[in-house]
Formats: sequence, C-alpha cells, structure tokens
Amino acid sequence: MATESNNKKRKNHYRPNNKSVKKGSYPLRPGVQGFFITCDGGRERQASQEAVQLIESFLEELAEGKEPDVKHTVKPMNKKIKFSYSSSDSEDDDDDKNGEKEQDKSESQPKDEQQDVKNEEESQPEKKQKCAETNVSNSEQVVKPKSIDQLIEAELDELKDKTKRRFNYLDTGCNGVVFVQMKKRGEKDPTPKEIAQRIITSAAATKRHMSRFILRVLPIELTCYASEEEISRAIKPLIAQYFPSDPQTPYKFAVLCEARANSGLDRMKIINVVAKSVVEPHKVDLTNPDRTIVVQIAKTVCCIGVVDKYKELAKYNLRQLTSSN
Repeated sequence: MATESNNKKRKNHYRPNNKSVKKGSYPLRPGVQGFFITCDGGRERQASQEAVQLIESFLEELAEGKEPDVKHTVKPMNKKIKFSYSSSDSEDDDDDKNGEKEQDKSESQPKDEQQDVKNEEESQPEKKQKCAETNVSNSEQVVKPKSIDQLIEAELDELKDKTKRRFNYLDTGCNGVVFVQMKKRGEKDPTPKEIAQRIITSAAATKRHMSRFILRVLPIELTCYASEEEISRAIKPLIAQYFPSDPQTPYKFAVLCEARANSGLDRMKIINVVAKSVVEPHKVDLTNPDRTIVVQIAKTVCCIGVVDKYKELAKYNLRQLTSSN
C-alpha cells in the first residue's frame, strides 16, 4: 500500500516528455499574423525578446516614413524614456539671455539714450501688463508632461493586459522556432512583409550584427490548419493581393514548404495546391523567382507569407547576411 501511494505522488510531479508546462504562453493558432523566426535550439526565449526589440525599432521607422538608415543599429534592451520639460525652463533661459543682451546693449549706449529708454519704458505700463497677460495665457495652453510615476503605471497596466500588447509570443511546440504575433492598430500600420523586408535589406546593406540568437525572419500574413482543403481556401485572398489576374508585369514565383513535427503531411501535395492557386500570366521559376510563397508548418498549423528576392537575400537569414565571410 505504501509503494502504491508513493507511485501516485511521484506521477503527479511529472509532465509528458518530462517537460514542465510553460506559464503565460499561448499556443500558435490559426487566424493570426506575425513573424516566423528560427533560432538556435534552446534559445527560443532570448530570440523572441530580441525579435520584438528588432521589429519595434523598424516599425517606428516605417510608421514615421523614414528612409532606410545604413547606420541603423538595434535599440538597447533597457529602453530609456525621454521626458519633455515644460516651457517654463526654456522661458527662464530665454529671459536670462535677453537680460544679458539688454545689459550689454545698455552699457554700449550713451547715458542720454539710456535715460530716454528708461522714460519710454516708464510711460508704457499698460503695454507691459498686456504682454504679461498674453504670456500667462500662452503658458496655460502648454500641456504639462506626465510624471514618471504616471508613465510607469500606464506601461505596467499595458504589460499586464495581454489584449493591449502589440506583440505576443506564441508557442509553436517546435525546437528552434519562435512565432511573434503582431496585432494591427490601424489600416496604415506597416504589414509584417514590409517590416521583414526593411530588416533584411538593412542587414544586407550595413552588414551589422542585429541579434545573437535569431537566424531567419519570415513574415506571416495568414495562418490556418495544415490540410490541403484548408490551405487552398485560406490562401486565395493572399494570392489575389500579390499575384493579380491582370498585372502590368507578371511575376516569376516559387513555393517553399517546410514542415516541423508533422510527419503525416505530404510536402509535394501542399506545394502543388499553393502553386495551382496562382493564375496566369504568372509562372513558376525555381532558379530566379521574383517572389517566393513561404509555407511553414508547425505541428497542425500552417503559416503562409510572401517575400521578395528570397534567394538573393540569403533566404532571409540575418546571421548569413551580417557575417564577414
């Protein structure tokens, strides 16, 4: 009896495959957009943090309409918040400067002119009062910045509420794979394709190291269940967006399909389903495609995106693009 009770207690302390359940992480699911990121095995957490930092920095550039910066570097992990001071400090500085200028000017003027200026100032008290009133009214319109405590409290509230987060980590269940979900906040927000394209082209131009653990950064614009019927149905809007039926110049394309933790799926069938969904005059070209349809399957979820110059940009591998060799 004692051995049976001990065995029951011991079983309760273990999980399948001797792995503990990750707290706070949600599994990858259909209906999300984001980035499919490969990394060194066992470094998924560090890679996901680096990915969010990298994506946010380039997202700000695209949102502000800045041109690609060849000297671009990734922001440090600990963000510094800059606070704008009220206009009172700048007004005091201006008053001091103006006072010094008036003193220098008065010293250079003769005594008769100084007396005339003094008499003129004394004869116009109403004008000075009006100027003071306008300065007060203007200072009242200036919005005072929030205090440090208020900014920290607002940021903590946003971090606690996962629904307000712009980026979330989704567990793929595969070793060496990270998925960063991106939530759109407006129609004018950059797409995952635009952000990934900016990251990769900047890395190719600068040859600067942007991360320690990230390998490839692939934009994902739709996710669905990994089945032929579901993929053929879900991919139609994406194909119509990037491969229109009446283009000015037809595109040469290729289909890349990789599967992880799903041995029952036939890759060639998935590739044929995706290729048949692209209508003419677009043609398949495996050697030099203009656009590549990326299909990444993690367990039962299929992630699909479209990238430009996939082979020319080292298959969107940051480490290869920034290596010295």
